[in-house]
Amino acid sequence: MNLERLRNIGISAHIDSGKTTLSERVLFYAGRIHRMQEVHDDGGATMDHMELEKERGITITSAATQVDWGDATINLIDTPGHVDFTVEVERSLRVLDGAVLVLCAVGGVQAQSLTIDRQMRRYHVPRLAFINKMDRTGADPQKVVEQLRAKLGCDAVLVQIPIGREADFQGMIDLVTRKAYYFDGPNGEDVRLAAIPDELADEARVARQHLLETLSMYSDELMEILLAEKEPPEELIYSVMRSAVAQLEFTPVLLGSAYRNKGVQPLLDAVVRLLPSPLDCQTKAYAKDKEGQLQEIQLVPDPEKTTVAMAFKMVEDPYGTLTFMRVYQGRFVKGGMYFNQRTGRRERFSRILRMHADQREDIEEAQAGDIVAVLGVDCASGDTYASERNYCTLQNMFVPEPVIRMAIAP
Repeated sequence: MNLERLRNIGISAHIDSGKTTLSERVLFYAGRIHRMQEVHDDGGATMDHMELEKERGITITSAATQVDWGDATINLIDTPGHVDFTVEVERSLRVLDGAVLVLCAVGGVQAQSLTIDRQMRRYHVPRLAFINKMDRTGADPQKVVEQLRAKLGCDAVLVQIPIGREADFQGMIDLVTRKAYYFDGPNGEDVRLAAIPDELADEARVARQHLLETLSMYSDELMEILLAEKEPPEELIYSVMRSAVAQLEFTPVLLGSAYRNKGVQPLLDAVVRLLPSPLDCQTKAYAKDKEGQLQEIQLVPDPEKTTVAMAFKMVEDPYGTLTFMRVYQGRFVKGGMYFNQRTGRRERFSRILRMHADQREDIEEAQAGDIVAVLGVDCASGDTYASERNYCTLQNMFVPEPVIRMAIAP
């Protein structure tokens, strides 16, 4: 597995911003499914696999899958939007390297968007913003960007501008490549690149200049090129954008309408181009030295080193308990024995599974940077597993206070 081309991302948003619809399009364009289903159809979307989710048309639990996009591999987690299930978002963001914050073009930054922003900052998760539902009446991307800057305090700038609005939304102009994107075919699968329409040329030039001036605050080289009134190379723009995103300072904003099949492919390109790989992320763990003092150690995504992984979610399954794990260092091998760092117990990983919503695929091993599920392990959410006893412990996840408590007497 080429770690440089691996992305672990989550899709998070306020209720009804179109996360699951967007996930469905991602699966379709990446060739993981052959027919798109809608959240409110009889079958329900692929990632909403629980009966209750299909019945209500909402996401209740986060679902994981893996897709290939070009030569890159993306581990994708679709999370719920309702505050009642916010611990699902918390668990997922704890183990992810990047995220897509989906916003409604009409609603903009809403209550749950603020909660998700706090969670992303808590775990230092770099993100892209995707303004969805550009085909809705009242869609105003500029207003949403202003809300991102004012309410979330992030340096958000459009990297695309729309071609048409509301019912006339046809596509978008990429401000870096200066190309117009249109989405043809019955399901928008044919991406057509064209020249920028004449009536939008001035608007695109002004928006591009604003983007470059904002990015020049993160790069002296780019600032010098702009002061010399030269044209910066595309590669430099992308590398500056990528490093600013990784520092959690800059938020690129993309546009689209997942339901109308517009804008999803450029978003996937941006995920691969701008979000960090496991190699770019610094993961700290805590280990005891000879005197018994806690020390911070740095984990590296190297499959040859001591295995370290975190169990971030448990699911009761017809076949037993599924434990979702993120491998940070080393590798898991089917049938191998690993130590729970909290209890000191040694456990055997009889089956390692690659999950696709509720479908599973048996694999022989999982390497550093991967997200997989293990069957039949007895542990708690947030436990660290390692191939050595008392090796290290990863920082635990934050669990909010429950809103309602319930006791059941048998």
